[in-house]
Amino acid sequence: MNPRKKLDISAYFVVGPENTKGRDIAKIIFDVVEAGFTCIQIRSKTASAVELIKMTAEAADAIAQAGKTSQVTLLVDDRLDVVLAALEQGVKVDGIHVGQSDIPVSVCRKFLGNDLVIGLTAGTDELARYLETSDVSQIDYFGIGPLRQTFTKPDCGLAPDGKIITKSLDDIKKSAQTSFLPLVVGGGVKLDDIPALARTGVSGFFVVTAVSEADNPKAVAMQMVDAWNASKAHKSIHLRP
Repeated sequence: MNPRKKLDISAYFVVGPENTKGRDIAKIIFDVVEAGFTCIQIRSKTASAVELIKMTAEAADAIAQAGKTSQVTLLVDDRLDVVLAALEQGVKVDGIHVGQSDIPVSVCRKFLGNDLVIGLTAGTDELARYLETSDVSQIDYFGIGPLRQTFTKPDCGLAPDGKIITKSLDDIKKSAQTSFLPLVVGGGVKLDDIPALARTGVSGFFVVTAVSEADNPKAVAMQMVDAWNASKAHKSIHLRP
């Protein structure tokens, strides 16, 4: 299946070796996709290219073992070289997620072709600028946030003056109303936040340590998926004429 056509960012898990308390990444990914998560992003600022390629391959294998290859999207954060090397080795990786200071979207699209997924992190101002001035046909979704300050990505929401700008639910709702591309929101998201996030109109939520550092990642992941689905179903009922 074309990765861009299967993309579902409703329950999005970001993970790397820094976030697992020394536990096996592939095992956590297997549990998370079995619990119903729909998108996995491999992210590490400390791992080498070789290590990231290996992690990506192991993640793809874990997704396959769970029988979810056709349903779950596997992305790599930032590293176009890792995505290309993994593809060359036959790894079933579906695309890349980049930030504003990473390799440009246009370059990613040039090398990845028209079928693979490209996600882009965008602040409120950046999102509006992209929607007004850029060819967003090259982008599949925007990542926004943070909902609150997060230590897994200390520069998330960093303003030029060095302050962290978090996003209120009203901010997130406005972004969802503005964007004609799907939005996934994260940054310190916890289970209790999910019903309110679902009501903002975004397409999904992303988490890191709330799942990866949990005593039972699979149980927490399942609770989050259930909360999201229940909130969306409840909203749909109220929207019916």
